[in-house]
Amino acid sequence: MTDKANLVEKLAGFDEHYAPRTVAEFNGHDVMVAKLNGPFVWHKHDDTDDFFLVLKGILDIELRDRTVTLGPGEVFVVPKGVEHRPVAREEVHIMLIEPTGTPSSGDPKTAAPRRLA
Repeated sequence: MTDKANLVEKLAGFDEHYAPRTVAEFNGHDVMVAKLNGPFVWHKHDDTDDFFLVLKGILDIELRDRTVTLGPGEVFVVPKGVEHRPVAREEVHIMLIEPTGTPSSGDPKTAAPRRLA
């Protein structure tokens, strides 16, 4: 990365939901932004935790035994191997940090392709 990235500007550059955009890379990880609306699929990541930081809106992260609700500026990490499902009742903007190549759905066959913002 040779220049700063403005997350608000990056998010304004696309409309698709559940289609993360990589805005930076560091130490083998992607820093991504995404827009969410509606429920995602139940899934888990066997080899990595799942990091969520809400930038705008309210996001429910459903776990099998409870729901964690996040507002702007709040972060939650789903431990590896734990089934979860993000649910956005209205459009939500988030930042994600994951090891490069981590499939968004936990399954490479159904994961959204990585795109640069």
